[in-house]
Amino acid sequence: MKVKLKYETMKKFRITSIALFLMTAVFYFGCEPQAELPGPEASILPERFGVDIPGSLSSKYAASHGRTAAIDTLKGNEIYSHLNLFIYIGEEAAEIVGDVIKGITIYHINKPMSLSYESDEDGRTKNLVVKEDPTFDGENWEFMLTITDAESESEPDGGKGLQIFWNRYPIKGIAILKPYNIDRNTHDEVKEATFRIDYSEGGEHGYENHMIVSVADLPVADPLEDPYSMNTLKMFAGKEGDIIDVYGNSNHPNATFISGDAGFNWAFIASGSESADIGVAKVGLPPSNLDEPSKEILLDYYSIKNVLTREIYEVWPNIDPESVDTFLYNTGAPGYFDNQGFVSGGESPGEAYNELEFRLSLLSPYNPKDISNLSISFK
Repeated sequence: MKVKLKYETMKKFRITSIALFLMTAVFYFGCEPQAELPGPEASILPERFGVDIPGSLSSKYAASHGRTAAIDTLKGNEIYSHLNLFIYIGEEAAEIVGDVIKGITIYHINKPMSLSYESDEDGRTKNLVVKEDPTFDGENWEFMLTITDAESESEPDGGKGLQIFWNRYPIKGIAILKPYNIDRNTHDEVKEATFRIDYSEGGEHGYENHMIVSVADLPVADPLEDPYSMNTLKMFAGKEGDIIDVYGNSNHPNATFISGDAGFNWAFIASGSESADIGVAKVGLPPSNLDEPSKEILLDYYSIKNVLTREIYEVWPNIDPESVDTFLYNTGAPGYFDNQGFVSGGESPGEAYNELEFRLSLLSPYNPKDISNLSISFK
């Protein structure tokens, strides 16, 4: 008799709260400065600080379609919608930094300066300082901007809410953001959460522009309520012409699937076409504590299909293989996407995807242990 597999765990990645937090973290610095502002000369702030990612790879919504089989088939959107959401979270974090930069342009920042203002967000005094020729992370920079919560400057984190280090020609910089110190009213639940965006138009890594988004110290939910909450993420996105390559990992320390083993990275590589709005991706589920940089291990041995296959047979060693094959029908790698979401797994929809599929051979996610232990610090 065939065994019908009831599998709900993939549907339980309830990280909507993280996406909502990011979407509401766009800060408007409409506040009263307490220092005389300089004249309206050209701003020295960077004009851009992020890479746009095609909707085929980045979405806050679950995909709505995919191949189906007769019974008990794990749907493509259940496999890959979380990949789209994790990429969206990384992209949104970079957009927040860009919005913060736009918000502080009211202060006509055109030279080293310092001022204080009362935040419209939480009514607290914030101090803003711009300095020349700082060093950070082993590099020399033209400028550094720091915003602190004035009453918290004696705290271990110095009350720092934002630091940006940047060069203007070409645009290159590092931005570190701690939302709690920008707005105490909105971000009390994520007091320690910190974001870092590394952005460059200098051609490093072979791209016209690229960004590296890091997220650390997100609060982990009660595993009885949300066993799949995420505490860290690191993602690279590079753009060259029409192509955007993305790779990275998110960590879910309490995640379990079928066998009950807990703690997984969601490791991924993806490539998309901006004009065609299509994408190709591979996903692996390595253990959080795995100390392994090998792409073959992370994405092949720990591919979704292999991980679920091993766990199914561990729990049901005598299960009918045909039932397993039916259930895992959509888990073949890579996964293919269009602007509506998941299209197919393991079987290319057409030649338009050939270049993107080839590009996957050039990409690799990060070492899971490094992402699980990720930390972010201000200067």
